[in-house]
Amino acid sequence: MKPFCFAGDRILESQLASLHPLDIGLIRGYAIFDFFRTVNSTPLFLEDYLNRFIRSAVSARLPLLYDKVSLKSIIKELIEKNQLLNGGIRMVLSGGISENFFSPAEGKLFIFCEPLKLPGPDKYASGVKLASVDYVRPISEIKTTNYTLPVLLSTDWQVQGVEDVLYHHQGIVSESSRSNVFMVKDGQISTPEKHILKGITRQKVMDLIQATTVRDISLEEILQADEVFITSTTKRILPITSIDNALIGNGKPGPITEELMGKFERFEAASIA
Repeated sequence: MKPFCFAGDRILESQLASLHPLDIGLIRGYAIFDFFRTVNSTPLFLEDYLNRFIRSAVSARLPLLYDKVSLKSIIKELIEKNQLLNGGIRMVLSGGISENFFSPAEGKLFIFCEPLKLPGPDKYASGVKLASVDYVRPISEIKTTNYTLPVLLSTDWQVQGVEDVLYHHQGIVSESSRSNVFMVKDGQISTPEKHILKGITRQKVMDLIQATTVRDISLEEILQADEVFITSTTKRILPITSIDNALIGNGKPGPITEELMGKFERFEAASIA
């Protein structure tokens, strides 16, 4: 974490930021967040992330006391004070302290600057493995801080050689714990429709493809795909070459995935030029 953050109503030293122990963000796990990257001190796709954060606050019934203009000003000042070149910015709005210690109230806003480590070149070159899990993330359309299940499961990922999980329920795939998922079959690109967070990177990739089919995808179908990849703020486009013990395609990143990886990197660069 960088030296300065925004907490409540001011910028202060990050070590001085605090949350009341009865805030339902802590005792009930009820809070929202969003996260975006900076490239050469420029927030990437900032407008999109702020729009989603504001929508999440409204959907979660949490008062957000700062409008988009104010948030941009705070973020700009934090980038300057922290001399944040290439990193991450995390916005968190807690659930607040309510009379019954349960219902949403007026929460506390935090904005932190963080160092950021993208996946290594080897993962983009060789692809990574997902483990399937029967699960649907609660209120999946809101970016909440509820990551209890994948955090627990992650304690075994290193031993299993797993990058993340792939959620499915009643045979239908939804998303990964921190990413959206796409599959390629016979040249056609598809992505799940239901029980997902509509990721910013997901939308940008769909804009680049211009012919993505959004539909229900079965777990059996995705295991038989020619190519699979995931998209997120911190992964961009990352090839998936194995799910559980099944190889995807020939077990290597496919040509459509590799082409999209290059296109997206160029798109990012053009966005901050």
